[in-house]
Amino acid sequence: MMLLDTHAILWWILDPDKLSTKAAEICNTLDRTSASLSSVSIWEIGIKIKKGKLDIGISIEDFTQRLKKLGFIRIIPVDEAIWIRNLSLEWDHTDLADRTIVATAQIENLPILTKDEAIHRFEGVKSVW
Repeated sequence: MMLLDTHAILWWILDPDKLSTKAAEICNTLDRTSASLSSVSIWEIGIKIKKGKLDIGISIEDFTQRLKKLGFIRIIPVDEAIWIRNLSLEWDHTDLADRTIVATAQIENLPILTKDEAIHRFEGVKSVW
């Protein structure tokens, strides 16, 4: 089981050539191994669509429904435990989504599939790319 960073889910679906060899191998087995996604990633994708920085060809609502229909990606809601962990991270990184994804990974005890170097450098979570 793996927690997918926002760009990992987008690249897997929209532009798989951007994935590393290892990331592509992991994504290509998700239908057998399953994965998780923080709901903050849905928010992050929606913000990018709304600002015109991302076009996925469908609405964020349809995108979310399609993810759910896959049946092997669990969308983890951001609850108060995740927000509290986010606030308590000993990490000077200020990106809300990254902090929330890391907090979710810690609470769920999951490695993160991410290219993000800031997350890779953070010692409080395992990351793979």
